[in-house]
Amino acid sequence: MKTLIIINDPPYGTERLYNGLRLAHALIKHDGEVTVFLMGDAVSGAKRGQKTPDGFYNAERMIKRVVAKGQALLCGTCLDARGITEEELVDGSRRSTMDELAKATEEADKVLVF
Repeated sequence: MKTLIIINDPPYGTERLYNGLRLAHALIKHDGEVTVFLMGDAVSGAKRGQKTPDGFYNAERMIKRVVAKGQALLCGTCLDARGITEEELVDGSRRSTMDELAKATEEADKVLVF
């Protein structure tokens, strides 16, 4: 089954990105085909070099787990608005577009929004 997970919230401060990525990990573990699309403040979750306190989740590491077996796409307009360059992104995640999100939406069996 193809699942598209769209996440809008920032990586820290709410737990929507955290929970969306946890679900992505569980679906991948069950051999699902998963695409995560980060937009709005969620794009900062794919920024390389995050340092979080011990015992606290780390969005960068969670994105790395997604791209190991699925894909993480990031809204290019949202990246630009936040001054995040492609060189700053987690390896394997990539800049994307609304057209690519529209295509992923059409191809998905399920679309979930966090």
